Amino acid sequence: MKKREFIKTGTVLTVGAFTLPIGSCKNSNASAENSESGEIQNPEIFSLPELPYAVADLEPHIDQRTMGIHHGKHHAGYVKKLNAALNGHQWSSESLETIVQSVGEEDTAIRNNGGGHYNHSLFWNIMKPGGSEMPSGKLADAVNAEFGSFEKLTELFSSAASSVFGSGWAWLSVNSDNKLFVSSTPNQDNPMMKNLVDQAGTPILGIDVWEHAYYLRYQNRRGDYISNFLKLVNWEEVSRNFDNLS
Repeated sequence: MKKREFIKTGTVLTVGAFTLPIGSCKNSNASAENSESGEIQNPEIFSLPELPYAVADLEPHIDQRTMGIHHGKHHAGYVKKLNAALNGHQWSSESLETIVQSVGEEDTAIRNNGGGHYNHSLFWNIMKPGGSEMPSGKLADAVNAEFGSFEKLTELFSSAASSVFGSGWAWLSVNSDNKLFVSSTPNQDNPMMKNLVDQAGTPILGIDVWEHAYYLRYQNRRGDYISNFLKLVNWEEVSRNFDNLS
């Protein structure tokens, strides 16, 4: 699967073995148009994907209340606002990936909410109850080639997440040369936003370091949250994400 196929219009969003329903990307009614005005009658272009586990399943590392608010309020809010921003917009029939790749400085609402939807749709799926030890297969080889060891990768990733000023994300991504890199972005930006970032690529792992992702349990102890997030990473899923870009 090539990079441009990571999120497909009119089909499914596949992140490794877990497949989100069509509504997580595009609503099948989104193409309904008024033949006279050309305006989209149904603004619900995207919808909130379900979690691949119950809201309490990531305890004790991420608490049930935080998961419920994060997914059901914050992510749902990004989807709602993205739909509103796209209603009647020239990008309303595009895939989420294309939209995120296309945004610029002037596209504030679509940038923030499209990024929020894309980022969280990846985030939920690269965690699992109990996590897993480390990458395997081609990803393990790439990690060793690029960073020297898995331990060095986690050190760089944790540092990137800790160093975000205010709200944002840290990422493990793949660039156009199929090389891995670690980076961070502010707010809901991500490496897919090639018009806005210094290092462009496709993220295969990301951590949300907005305070709403951890504050109820960890307060200002972001480092503790990052350490415990790494205990939840589904490296099999991250490895599949990497394989899908080869």
